[in-house]
Amino acid sequence: QVQLVEFGGGLVQAGGSLRLSCAVSGSFFSINDMGWYRQAPGKQRELVAGIITSDGNTNYADSVKGRFTISRDNDKNTVYLQMNSLKPEDTAVYYCYGVVQHAYRSDKYVYWGQGTQVTVSS
Repeated sequence: QVQLVEFGGGLVQAGGSLRLSCAVSGSFFSINDMGWYRQAPGKQRELVAGIITSDGNTNYADSVKGRFTISRDNDKNTVYLQMNSLKPEDTAVYYCYGVVQHAYRSDKYVYWGQGTQVTVSS
């Protein structure tokens, strides 16, 4: 069983900052990559940022480039999302994901966190 637990959502004024964290626990062989999606009311879930755990390569949605930074702590199986210069359009439920293998060269599985609400007021 693999669990992802998120922390750090909340209410912030436009221009402010928040830091999300997501810790992976349970039984697994490796975590290949981790990241964050978000879903605003009435919209589809979209990728915000992802990071490859082995080499730290990152990718970001165009809408957050230059404002958000994803990082990871492999020793703690934790991924972070530092969100600066927040805008009202960043308001959404943010979901952490992890791509996990349960054995060497086994299939990869995606696990999700429960989601954390981020609300940016204007």
